[in-house]
Amino acid sequence: MSLLRSSAVFGALTMVSRVLGMVRDVVIANVFGSSAATDAFFVAFKIPNFMRRLFAEGAFSQAFVPVLSEYRKTRDQAAVRELVARASGTLALILLVLSVLAVLGADYLVMLFAPGFTQDPESFALARDMLRITFPYLFFISLVACAQGVLNTFGVFGPPAIAPVLLNLSLIASAWWWAPLLPQPIMALAFAVFIAGVLQLALMLPWLHRVGMLALPRWGRRHAGVRRIMVLMLPAIFGSSVAQINLLVDTILASFLITGSISWLYYSDRLVEFPLGVLGVALGTVILPRLSMQHAGGSPAAFSRTLDWAIRWGALVGVPAAAGLAVMAGPILITLFQYGAFTQSDAHAASLSLMAYAVGLLGFIMVKVLAPGFFSRQDMRTPVIYAAISMLCNMVMSVTAVVLLLDTEVGHVALALATGIAAIINASLLFRGLRRRGIYQPQPGWGRFGFQVFAATGLMALTLGLLVAGADWWLDAGLGTRLPALFGWLLLAVVLYAGALLMLGLRPRHLREATDSTGD
Repeated sequence: MSLLRSSAVFGALTMVSRVLGMVRDVVIANVFGSSAATDAFFVAFKIPNFMRRLFAEGAFSQAFVPVLSEYRKTRDQAAVRELVARASGTLALILLVLSVLAVLGADYLVMLFAPGFTQDPESFALARDMLRITFPYLFFISLVACAQGVLNTFGVFGPPAIAPVLLNLSLIASAWWWAPLLPQPIMALAFAVFIAGVLQLALMLPWLHRVGMLALPRWGRRHAGVRRIMVLMLPAIFGSSVAQINLLVDTILASFLITGSISWLYYSDRLVEFPLGVLGVALGTVILPRLSMQHAGGSPAAFSRTLDWAIRWGALVGVPAAAGLAVMAGPILITLFQYGAFTQSDAHAASLSLMAYAVGLLGFIMVKVLAPGFFSRQDMRTPVIYAAISMLCNMVMSVTAVVLLLDTEVGHVALALATGIAAIINASLLFRGLRRRGIYQPQPGWGRFGFQVFAATGLMALTLGLLVAGADWWLDAGLGTRLPALFGWLLLAVVLYAGALLMLGLRPRHLREATDSTGD
């Protein structure tokens, strides 16, 4: 399957999940609003979710896929199956122990991840109780990530991309039907997270069986492949998840800001995650096995072409997506969330942090695209250095912002902006590192391509900025008017952008990846 087709499949299914994720967040905002209880849930959900991205989808996947790809390239089916069994068994036991310790030490985790909650005993106790329910989600979803790495290596991208739908459906159903039946309604969301982890893992098992990789997990600390994965994971735990660390810093610092700050950052981050997941994660997921195979097969020219193709697609969609989110931040937040307990002031505050996050969207996407250029070569040390630099920059900017804006209504905006700038720094360092080492050689035509993308984006953003009605119109309109209007403007933006690109000479054939037998 070609990179473009694989990315399209993964991206389309991810879009389904993201749309349901938007519905989920609309339901949660409508039912629970921007309250101390929702802040507590988002903390209890973010802790295992952060560790999932750090250990499973981050470090483990970045270390596991290159080693698994090399085994598949150089060894027989039995050796590959043994590696899968040993790696999944080792991961499962470690996570089981970690989950038990986390449940027992939930108080300390809440103090670590949301220290501001110690000043509010009720919020602290609620976050602790929900964390004891949500944390085991890490165990199940990490095994899902392991299964995803196996399936992606075998060219199967659909089931892993659609699995998050189960989480969204569980949360929607719990908020609507289960929450009203509980003494503390928000607890329904915590139980939904746990249930979703079980369902997602169950979804992966038939597909592992189809590719012949459904093996009984076994402890494998002494297995040579597992040892290599664990060695590679140590730096990857930090290097592959710097964006999540930066977002976590936002949560920690936001717990000291005015009530609602955590929720405002959460909703704006969720909207940024939409294009990031559909494009950035899709590209990074699809090219990692291909790059790993090309590196194992000794094809540096093909390796560079694959990176170039992914970078072009990242810029092609990331630049207009960032501009569109910034220009349409108010209408998007009002249309999707400004109902029920989610007030007009909440929508305005969240729209400001969305505009700030949009500044770094291209950086977030390019980190997802460029980091596999190192991970596929089993070089985890270099991205760690770059990640450390960007994270240090983020911490300095964020702490300064909180000190200066502690009691204001824009402190969360400064946190979002600092995170976006840190992502740009990280992506720039990764790009420069690939170029200086001769790993990536840009293909011809980048000057013309860059002009086409930015000119078309400028036309689209200018049109939206001049013609889209102000916040008052959106606030006065009902859902039946808002929703069609929003989709109409977004569709017009896509048509304007695509039409401008065609007028400037960009054609679909310019965006196809070069054929390469090594990657097939």
